[in-house]
Amino acid sequence: MEEINMAEDTAIFAGGCFWCMVRPFDTLPGIKQVISGYTGGHKDNPTYEEVCAHTTGHTEAVEITFDPEVISYRDLVDIYWQVTDPTDAGGQFQDRGDSYRPVIFVNSQEQREVAEESKTKLQASDRFAGKKIVTSIEDAKTFWPAEDYHQDFYKKNPLRDAIQEAPRKQFLKEHWSDAE
Repeated sequence: MEEINMAEDTAIFAGGCFWCMVRPFDTLPGIKQVISGYTGGHKDNPTYEEVCAHTTGHTEAVEITFDPEVISYRDLVDIYWQVTDPTDAGGQFQDRGDSYRPVIFVNSQEQREVAEESKTKLQASDRFAGKKIVTSIEDAKTFWPAEDYHQDFYKKNPLRDAIQEAPRKQFLKEHWSDAE
């Protein structure tokens, strides 16, 4: 009889518009699901309009369900650094404001230790020419899935996604062209 792998964990990352945070994780081996949504704020069941109006305290984020026996949380954090600008606390690329700030939301002490160690290592690498790594590492709060039309945005709207992604891709090419 074949053994069924039931391992599952979640990671929550914010790095600008959630539309741009799905694709880097969506097709990796071990990823079960990537959901766009809102977290970190004070309002239950926020809407996109409320989050954009900066009245909820929420940040746009993705919740990644993954199989830790196939891909580790450490691997996901390493990918996260390579798809964001960790030196910009005011948003990401053309997405500005608190709802677009870069945050690693941790679900456990183990995740916190991995994230903190990784952040320290990235700062010491001087990859960003002396700029401080300002990405927050915070305890996860309730994750509220975004409206259906935000899910799998890059698949539903490839042209708009390409336009949205251009500044991010340029930045990443400049800072991560040597990464594997």
